[in-house]
Amino acid sequence: MKRFDDKTALLTGVASGVGRATAHRLAAEGARVYGLDVNVEGMAETRAAVEAGGGVMATRDTDVRSVAECHAAVAECVAEFGGVDIVGNIAGIASQRHVHQVTEEGWDQMFDINVKGMFFLTQAALPHVLEAEGSIINIASNAGLMGQAYTVPYCATKGAVVNMTRALAMEFVKQPIRINAIAPGGIDTPLVHNFEIQPDVDFDLMQPYMGFRKASSPEQIAGLFAFMASEEAANIHGSIISADGGLTAS
Repeated sequence: MKRFDDKTALLTGVASGVGRATAHRLAAEGARVYGLDVNVEGMAETRAAVEAGGGVMATRDTDVRSVAECHAAVAECVAEFGGVDIVGNIAGIASQRHVHQVTEEGWDQMFDINVKGMFFLTQAALPHVLEAEGSIINIASNAGLMGQAYTVPYCATKGAVVNMTRALAMEFVKQPIRINAIAPGGIDTPLVHNFEIQPDVDFDLMQPYMGFRKASSPEQIAGLFAFMASEEAANIHGSIISADGGLTAS
């Protein structure tokens, strides 16, 4: 028996990075994966690779900024696979700006994807995860645990993810469900590769959150995700698990 035989995992952000790696890992361990993303081409590549490895995956073009889309995606996942055992809120964006450069549009986009979408997908999935006595795992960040210059909106969203995870865990602490978050540091993904550093930043201000070790791989975060979603982590609830190479230890 594999750890996720007869389990269904609903994952956002599966077109690349941690979302893609997590889809691969859970499918390899027996899960039926229902993947969501707005990057249809990347999502199709993920699905093709999962299926080539013998896994089961279905996908849906879904913009998590829409509450209606979140609820529709959950309904379609249930119709396709019969339920939801695991939710992985993985989709997210990041950017670096001086405070005076932050626009209302940029602020709203950051919160809509990183926080609003996460909450409303969770809201829609909760009845099914409760029925399955399953697990919800949110991807937070070390940026939700420490202040970082030039990334105020991003830090604000990831701080919201951290405390949203804790609040959800407390609301359902008497129910047979587990709700946790992973807080990575830097990860070797397209999100990091495409991260634009402003030309006039003070690197002395950035040094405290650049870390001392190399970035994690998506596969390492996916491995941690798989552990936290499994019965081996049955006593972990309401936790924010750092995977940042010691960045937030001091």
